[in-house]
Amino acid sequence: MLSNIKQFSATSKANQDARFAMFTELTQAALDSATKLIELNANVVQAWLADSTVISKQLLSAKDPQEFCSMTASHAEPTTEKMLAYGRHVAGIVSSSQAAFGKVAEATAAETNRNLIELVGNASKNAPVVTEHAMEILKSVIGNASAGYESVLAKTQQAAGVLGEHLAAAANQSAQTVEKAAGSAAKK
Repeated sequence: MLSNIKQFSATSKANQDARFAMFTELTQAALDSATKLIELNANVVQAWLADSTVISKQLLSAKDPQEFCSMTASHAEPTTEKMLAYGRHVAGIVSSSQAAFGKVAEATAAETNRNLIELVGNASKNAPVVTEHAMEILKSVIGNASAGYESVLAKTQQAAGVLGEHLAAAANQSAQTVEKAAGSAAKK
C-alpha cells in the first residue's frame, strides 16, 4: 500500500512538472508570436507613413481632377498588394503559433498519458487478483481517452490547414478583384 502511495505521489509530481513546463512553453510561444506581430505592425506603420507622404505629394501635384483620379487608381493595386502581404504575414505568424501550441500540448499529453499508464501498470502489479479485471478496464479507458484526444488534435490540425487554404484563396480572389477594378479605372 505504501508503494502505491509513493507511486501515485511520484506520478502526480511528474504530471504537475509537465503542466508547469507546458505553461512555460506556451507562454514563451505566445510572447514570441506577440513580438513578431509587434515588429510586423511597426514595420507596416513605418512603410505606410513613407508611402502616404510620397502619394500625398503626388496627388497634390495633379493638374486636374482626371489626373488626380488616374493617380489614385494607380495606387489602388500596390496598396491592396501590401494589405494582402500583411494578411499573409499575420496568417503565417498565427499558423506557426498554432503549430507550436499543438506541439507542446501533444508532447504534454503524451507524457501525462505515459505516466498514468505506468502508474496503473505498477498499481496492478501490487493489486489483489480480484482488482486485476478493474485495472484492465482502467487501462482500456485511459487508452480510449488518449485515442480520442489524438483524434481531436488531428482534426484540429486539419481544420487549421483548411482555414489557411481558404484564407489564401480569399486573398488571391481579392487581389484579382482589385486588379480588375484598377484595370477598368485606368481605362476610364
